[in-house]
Amino acid sequence: MPVQPPSATELVRLGAQFGLDLEGAELEQLTALAAGMMASYERLDELDAPPRPVRYPRVDPGHRPLGEENPGNGWVWKCSIPGAPDGPLSGVRVAIKDNICLAGIPMLNGTEMLEGYVPREDATVVTRLLDAGAEIVGKSAVPAYCFDGGSVTGYPKPEPENPYDPAHLPGASSSGSAVVVALGEADMALGGDQGGSVRLPASWSGIVGIKPTWGLVPYTGAFPIELTLDHLGPMCRTARDCARMLEVIAGPDGLDPRQGGAEAQPYVRELERGAEGLRIGILTEGFGWPDASEADVDDAVRSAAGTFEGLGATVSEVSVPIHRDGLAIWTAIAAEGATELMIKGNGMGTNWRGHYTTDLSDFYGKARTARSRDYAATVKVTMLVGEYMAQRYDRHYYAKAQNLSRGARAEYDAALAGCDLLVMPTTEMKAMRRPGPDASAIEIVAAALGNLHNTAVFDATGHPALSVPCGLSGGLPVGMMLVGRHLDEATILRAAHAYEQARGELEPPPARALVSA
Repeated sequence: MPVQPPSATELVRLGAQFGLDLEGAELEQLTALAAGMMASYERLDELDAPPRPVRYPRVDPGHRPLGEENPGNGWVWKCSIPGAPDGPLSGVRVAIKDNICLAGIPMLNGTEMLEGYVPREDATVVTRLLDAGAEIVGKSAVPAYCFDGGSVTGYPKPEPENPYDPAHLPGASSSGSAVVVALGEADMALGGDQGGSVRLPASWSGIVGIKPTWGLVPYTGAFPIELTLDHLGPMCRTARDCARMLEVIAGPDGLDPRQGGAEAQPYVRELERGAEGLRIGILTEGFGWPDASEADVDDAVRSAAGTFEGLGATVSEVSVPIHRDGLAIWTAIAAEGATELMIKGNGMGTNWRGHYTTDLSDFYGKARTARSRDYAATVKVTMLVGEYMAQRYDRHYYAKAQNLSRGARAEYDAALAGCDLLVMPTTEMKAMRRPGPDASAIEIVAAALGNLHNTAVFDATGHPALSVPCGLSGGLPVGMMLVGRHLDEATILRAAHAYEQARGELEPPPARALVSA
């Protein structure tokens, strides 16, 4: 359909949004000028900007699994896409979080609003996994627009279940990724993390998940939330597998504005150095959150941190007072930033160089206009508050929070100058019980966003952080979070691997859940 020039009536309406009172000769002249500018847009319609080539055939494009074919409800789609015949991940089955584009395979991003969208391209991380010999075996379920740390807002139903107790939440937004890995349905999975969404489900579902340094892994081809918070990372049963996966997906692709020039490191080789000589800092402010922390979780993590002493590391208390303000800083960035990019920007936004997934922006833009009532409560409250703060306070608080996040980074960096890693609970509580079918919006949002206390700030500061299981309490997993210096994933993975060797095998999920392990 040819581009249509704006009418005078449309310009009056648009002008009012900018405080302009258009009429008379000025309106007539601006209408003519706008019509003249349409020639450039008409020319763009004549130019071709093809999608990035898809290198690997979709051997089995798959289907949406139901019932016993989907233990724990972790899958939203099953398929088979074999990669290169040889490579470092040859024979590895990988799940892709369903906010990441996989050409020819439907993508829902946890919402009925995207029903019918099928990407034309593979995300950069998908191509890198296939180049490394992995087989993509499906898309893992997520809550609505991935704006949910519990897993209570997703589509289609039923939502992913906690592998250890279906009455509890698995953690989110990479909930399906955690579940399929925990249950042996996949060997590795890709997750995304804007407020903790790799580490939260790793903690509650009993696996390992690492959020790399901001910009280390290209986000190209994934549905974003906020450019300065977006991360992708590995989710696996062991730190070794996370290291293997990170070596493959890390490094610049030249298309993602989040990235600098950081290259992948030999993470697997570094694992065998052990923990001897490491300086472990127990972050005081990461424990004892009022009305949130559970004593058994704090105790389990402190005990696990003490394990490092027996491995030749030194362990001491470290204080970073701004940590207790990290969630407030993150909230201001996430609310206004997500409203601008994820909502008003149709998931792509403007003012950055790189690759735009135009078919996703087109589809979502139409769905957003037609079906805005279908946004989950988490998204609705975020965009309403975000837009209110932007209009009422002229983006002052977004700007201030970004400045404060830079100060917070400096304070963590100062602490990390005196130690190699910071340790705290990943989630300050064990998995919450799933809200009932008649839960109010307030109860839904509390379950979805009530576990971000320790995780969210490191999305704002960009520090790498990993969750590793440190045991069970009351039959539910407890996660220990290790936070390191920017681009020092090798030390985090090395420490996590050493801890795993000392800890021994974690008790697996109940056998009744292991349908196809």
